[in-house]
Amino acid sequence: MWQELRPLGRNSATGGYRRYAWTGADTDCRAWFRAQAEARGLAYELDRNGNQWAWLGATGHQDVAPGEAVVTGSHLDSVPDGGAFDGPLGVVSSFAALDELRRRGAAPAKPLAIVNFGDEEGARFGLACVGSRLTAGALTPEAARELRDADGVSLPQAMERAGYDPDAIGPDPERLAAIGAFVELHVEQGRALDLSGDPVGVASAIWPHGRWRFDFHGEANHAGTTRLEDRRDPMLSYAATVLAAREQARLAGALATFGKISVEPNGVNAIPSLVRGWLDSRAADQETLDTVVHGIEQAAAERAARDGVDLSVVRESFTPVVEFEHALRDELSTILGKTAQRPVPVLGTGAGHDAGILSGTVPTAMLFVRNPTGVSHSPAEAAEEDDCTAGVLALADVLEGLACR
Repeated sequence: MWQELRPLGRNSATGGYRRYAWTGADTDCRAWFRAQAEARGLAYELDRNGNQWAWLGATGHQDVAPGEAVVTGSHLDSVPDGGAFDGPLGVVSSFAALDELRRRGAAPAKPLAIVNFGDEEGARFGLACVGSRLTAGALTPEAARELRDADGVSLPQAMERAGYDPDAIGPDPERLAAIGAFVELHVEQGRALDLSGDPVGVASAIWPHGRWRFDFHGEANHAGTTRLEDRRDPMLSYAATVLAAREQARLAGALATFGKISVEPNGVNAIPSLVRGWLDSRAADQETLDTVVHGIEQAAAERAARDGVDLSVVRESFTPVVEFEHALRDELSTILGKTAQRPVPVLGTGAGHDAGILSGTVPTAMLFVRNPTGVSHSPAEAAEEDDCTAGVLALADVLEGLACR
């Protein structure tokens, strides 16, 4: 499975992946998912928001009593030049875990489903977890229809071009009501497991996090004739804000990153008229996050005033702290602890996931697989084969414990 999926959407120049929502690479990944489902005799279902489902013991969510289904899975899309494991490891492991259950002769007593949530990374339209947000009602159809990519293509246009009906998008409460537990396996995006020496861990919580857009409006002018003291250069304000973000995060023990920038007119010999930068910030608790973002905004405003630059800040997305349901989390720890014959690490994360979006509606939990370098969202992202196998076996143990007894 891994070898079949590996070349899809891979950029030969960088070695990274460009599996953006509703593109050709995304279509190829979706075809792979459906083929894996049908090869195992699973009932394939596409929901109203473009998320893919593969069912064992049901033909779809409509056949499932409320709270009966046990669901696992993740996503197949990527960030720009992302790694091979973020998302796909969870989907591949889900199919492999089902194979392992069948090898054991374990027959699920409850309906079991594998899901591929669409547009989790938000690389094309700027909003993460679009598929799960729409399903959970955390994103309205009206707001979704306003999403546009860098070329001005709207989400509905992209869906329609890929052969899907954009008029159907919206909340899916009946589907969510059928889910009694959702467990997402994911490569760890950090080195906690590498440092502890454990191949697999259980997630405790997802830090609150969000994305803010900073627009610095200055005045375009000639780079070779405009005196420094006559300039209204928004790049200076932006650069100072980047440094302020690092300092604010360092002082608070949080995270703050300007990882995307847009410049107009974007000429080598032109002073910019507009610099637009996107801030990603995360912290262990809401108060700390608020303090960091407020400090960055204040520093940006002070520097912009000094440079004669106008500033506007817009919060484009936000996800509050997610405490995974303690009962389900503890059940996973108990199941895996019996197999490992020692306590399984329980760790928090600063990364967002579909499991976090669904947690407000259904019981959710996560498993992490060791990442020896801690690198993620990069072609250098890695996981050892033995650890991936350990993740599959752990997921199979969990699914057996939740669905087969």
